[in-house]
Amino acid sequence: MTTDVKVPTLGESITEATLGQWLKKPGEAVAVDEPIASLETDKVAIEVPAPVAGVIGALVVKEGDTVEVGALLATIEEGGAAAAPAAPKAEIAPAAAAQQAPAEPGKTSDALAPSAKRAAGETGIDPSTVTGTGRDGRVTRVDIEGAAASKPAASAPAAAAAPAASGGRKEERVKMTRLRQTVAKRLKEAQNTAAMLTTFNDVDMTAVIEARARYKDLFEKKHGVRLGFMGFFVKAAVQALRDIPAVNGSIEGDEIVYHDYVDVSVAVSAPNGLVVPVIRDAQDLSVAGIEKTIGDFGKRAKDGTLKMDEMKGGTFTISNGGVFGSLMSTPIINPPQSAVLGLHRIEDRPVVRDGQVVVRPMMYMALSYDHRLIDGREAVTFLVALKNAIEDPTRLLIDL
Repeated sequence: MTTDVKVPTLGESITEATLGQWLKKPGEAVAVDEPIASLETDKVAIEVPAPVAGVIGALVVKEGDTVEVGALLATIEEGGAAAAPAAPKAEIAPAAAAQQAPAEPGKTSDALAPSAKRAAGETGIDPSTVTGTGRDGRVTRVDIEGAAASKPAASAPAAAAAPAASGGRKEERVKMTRLRQTVAKRLKEAQNTAAMLTTFNDVDMTAVIEARARYKDLFEKKHGVRLGFMGFFVKAAVQALRDIPAVNGSIEGDEIVYHDYVDVSVAVSAPNGLVVPVIRDAQDLSVAGIEKTIGDFGKRAKDGTLKMDEMKGGTFTISNGGVFGSLMSTPIINPPQSAVLGLHRIEDRPVVRDGQVVVRPMMYMALSYDHRLIDGREAVTFLVALKNAIEDPTRLLIDL
């Protein structure tokens, strides 16, 4: 019996997606609910599970094709003989085994996402030698780039000699993913619509660093998650947003919407780029609850298992470019939100304290905001409140 595999419902207002990757080939056996394809939507990549057990039949669409909800993707022959996929596997087994010898068995996969394939081509890294951290041990773009970063410097001369040997310059054209197209469109719309302005401040991270060093082991033992800096910043931002509600508001037509809750969008890395899941009702969460939520988002973003509903909404965004080494930036608002906080790297700088020049771990903060709704006074007041809470975390406990 033949069963059709169709594009599943993708979420509210999402009617189409791009077939990013086939995870199974014709003739391969598949179990019920085993992923057979990956779809890229405007917000996230999702996997299509097999509705029945059997053997993959025809693949109706190609990688990169646009498909609508309900469209036919492939067929599965129910109860097909397991011998069907054995022949193609046997033909490639010797070569594959030789290439995969350096890696741990079961940790890598031949099914590479397009982004991982591009990274492999650009870096010269053989994916079969890389331990995959993606779902089911698949190798991701992050894995490839990490392997490239750890390559011995001695390999650089050989790589540098390659262009000279070819005697020419190369270009590669890669179609933008649906997610990247949507990000580009939304960010440009934000620039065209909002009256964006950015204000800066710096913050002395001494107190937070000392608190983290003192309690991180106990915190992890009790809560099962590491104590980072984002927990402090989200908690401090929630407190400052209650004092300056316009920063947590939005414009809809000719009306201003003020929210009595705080849903914080946090940017986390995923194999296909940054995604922005939302911490719902952050005002009700402890630092431990915030850190657990962010940790879960980070893990599932890497695995590709974030749900689209988890990236909808949000009243305020925090983006931490400091993890990538950024010193200062002007982040772009995520509509319909009216403000975004950018965090940056911590570095020792000379500052004046009590008339003396001392060295302190300092961080620049940037608040980009929609000047149609938020005045400069409110933006500066928000940053100062945030700065005060981070420099004296006791304020977070006594609600100052």
